[in-house]
Amino acid sequence: MSSEKILSDFYFSIEEDKRLTSKHGMVEFTVTTKYIEKYLKKNDRILEIGCGTGRYALYYARKNYCVDAIELMENHLEVLHKNKLPADNICAIQGNALDLSAYPDETFDVTLLLGPMYHLFTLEDKLKCLSEAKRVTKKNGVIFIAYCQFDASMIQAGFIKNMYGFLLENNLLDEKTYLPISNPAGIFELHRKEQIDELNSHFNFERLHYVGTDMFTHYYKDEIDNMDDNLYQKYIAYTLSVCENQNLVGLSNHTLDVLKKTN
Repeated sequence: MSSEKILSDFYFSIEEDKRLTSKHGMVEFTVTTKYIEKYLKKNDRILEIGCGTGRYALYYARKNYCVDAIELMENHLEVLHKNKLPADNICAIQGNALDLSAYPDETFDVTLLLGPMYHLFTLEDKLKCLSEAKRVTKKNGVIFIAYCQFDASMIQAGFIKNMYGFLLENNLLDEKTYLPISNPAGIFELHRKEQIDELNSHFNFERLHYVGTDMFTHYYKDEIDNMDDNLYQKYIAYTLSVCENQNLVGLSNHTLDVLKKTN
């Protein structure tokens, strides 16, 4: 089965549009938008590559930004167009993160790459994706790249959910090194920071932040969903206070690499 078919089947089986609407899901969304808004200026033009159902793209369109969006999955685009309001200044098209030929060089002030690196399994594809994101971003523009982290997944799936044998049987874990095996059958490509640093070494980016966007959230999803609003706001504030602690970031399920295009 092709990697694209595996991915398509996975996203048809889940309600992606609801992923960031629970209390635990909103932690990732809140932290991510806080960092985007550190750099977003009035009249900036935004591109979201791999926009999914449009959670971020529509959010910024409704803040009066001009937003372009591109998404591989047709069913995700259908949801985005269903949720789009007449006043939303957003142009969303179907396409691939590896080919942004629909967009000229240096078009966007802010580029969001919040999903594609979850599902690219070869070095060639990863570098192509980053290269295209860089190409369409203006000089001194900012690129936000989300990654799935290996250690959080290893702890939660391998040990807490007792799936260690499953990982071995499906060729997803190298037991000698305790490193993930890049395999589309696992749906998600998992990284450690040193692998992300190696990818960035191919480009002349300036790193502005490296952030854990959900930190400890997925270890305690039910408890967080059941928090009263006051305690939940305290949890958000705590997460924002530790999300750049590089001793802890690797335990986050998702990280956000914030990069400035310098040339």
